[in-house]
Amino acid sequence: MARIKITLPESFAVVVELPVRITDLNYGNHLGNDALVSLLHEARVQFLRRVQLAEVDPATGQGLIMADLAVEYKGEGFYGDVLRIQMAATELSKYGFDVVYQVQTTTGRDIARAKTGMLCFDYHTRKLRPLPADVAARLTEQG
Repeated sequence: MARIKITLPESFAVVVELPVRITDLNYGNHLGNDALVSLLHEARVQFLRRVQLAEVDPATGQGLIMADLAVEYKGEGFYGDVLRIQMAATELSKYGFDVVYQVQTTTGRDIARAKTGMLCFDYHTRKLRPLPADVAARLTEQG
């Protein structure tokens, strides 16, 4: 069976640290896959905030929609671990970009690599919209 392989960029623009909470554990007593996706969401919101971008602007209806998500698990996370999530925007295109994540503990233990494909979306018309040039520039500056 083919496995997902996520290529990491040479550098990361943003680093966020988030703790593994007791509610993030599954029946195996380690970080659950659903909790990891939620932590990636929190990290992505912080990343977007640094480039003055929101997943949705309620006033204009302009925002982003996730087109895909891939996770490559590398190791277990446990209660009390602090995750160091490094992120960068890659693969900028006409309608969006990818956010690539490297997830490690602050002690350097690999937990996961991930990628989310983000597309620009108009929530009023329910249609894709082009990636604005100023947003592309801010994303490029971050890398």
